[in-house]
Amino acid sequence: MAGGDKTHSYDEVRDKMSPVVSTEPELAEALRRYVPHSAEEKKLVRKIDLFLMPILWIMYTLNYVDRTNIGNAKIAGMAVDLDLDDNRYAWVLSVFFFGYLICEVPSNMILCRSKPSLFLPAIMLVWGALSALMSISKTYGVLLGFRFVLGCIESGFFPGVLYYLSCWYTKAELGKRFGIFYTAAVLSGAFGGILAGAITDHLHDAHGIAGWRWLFIVEGVATVGVAFVAFFVLLDYPGTSKRLTPEERRLAAIRIIHDGIATGGDSDKRLGHWQAFVAAVTDPRTYMFLILYMLDVGAGTISYFIPTISQTMYKDSTKAQYMTVPIYVVAAVCLNILAWSSDRTGDRRWHITGALGLGFACSAVCAAVQTSVVRYVLVCFVAAGIWSALPLILS
Repeated sequence: MAGGDKTHSYDEVRDKMSPVVSTEPELAEALRRYVPHSAEEKKLVRKIDLFLMPILWIMYTLNYVDRTNIGNAKIAGMAVDLDLDDNRYAWVLSVFFFGYLICEVPSNMILCRSKPSLFLPAIMLVWGALSALMSISKTYGVLLGFRFVLGCIESGFFPGVLYYLSCWYTKAELGKRFGIFYTAAVLSGAFGGILAGAITDHLHDAHGIAGWRWLFIVEGVATVGVAFVAFFVLLDYPGTSKRLTPEERRLAAIRIIHDGIATGGDSDKRLGHWQAFVAAVTDPRTYMFLILYMLDVGAGTISYFIPTISQTMYKDSTKAQYMTVPIYVVAAVCLNILAWSSDRTGDRRWHITGALGLGFACSAVCAAVQTSVVRYVLVCFVAAGIWSALPLILS
């Protein structure tokens, strides 16, 4: 039910509506009087955007920075200090996703039954603290433990936000918001590369602490700080958010119910949690998008190796950190162009196919070439292809 799937269960709908509309006659009357795309609704959507999109974008930027800064730390001396060979480094990367896989579904279920304005900042505060604490890692085993727990905690954020946004925006509004939101993941690589270069260059050996350890400390503390801000900014659900007026809450809730009916939902079919689950697992489209998503996310792990690829061109770790930036900038530009084109033409299939085809073709060629400059250019296209496809798949 997260992401692009707008079929919320009937119980969920009533939970999000209450106490705005408490009876069937009230709901029917509210739907009858609702006028889509009114000036009042447009004003409300702008207000929702102001509350949600900037802070969620910043939160996701730091979410991605805190999970991928391990690659920047590796070339800044962590591999030497903790005796990480290629096999050990691969396990440090993989164990994060073990925790992510185990906790992703339970965390999303918790979000459905809690306040987003509390749940999302709370897990951000915890993962920020964990990221900072990774700086005290003295052995390979301790680092493994931190990465596993980090994966468990971070697993609630991305799928949780997709579900959260689908509670506030109509199907026609989600594609653009997903694109904006996912741009944070791409640009976080550029931001992370600049920040990593500055931290490891200027703070190395400050107070006797290695630069890569400062990297974890600074980025972790920044995450904790943003988490506290998010507590005071994020909305809850349309029917219950105290930061909206009663009239705004009513309109926010009604328009989502109306959108579910207008885009194919049947108001007479009241799906509970179990029925909604069965409907999802018996729909072939679920598995088609699952395969696409798995392939794209799997290919997206290239972000962990981009600093290493950059280091094949520049042995100096600071220069290598900065050389990661153009790759992410190219990907961000391509992502926005493709999202704009897809929305304008109404096509998803060929845009997704083209983006994934570009990414996978360039990946194959990249694996075969030995020239560092050529490999670097190909990685730019790999990143552009795989990251441009993901928001289209989700929308």
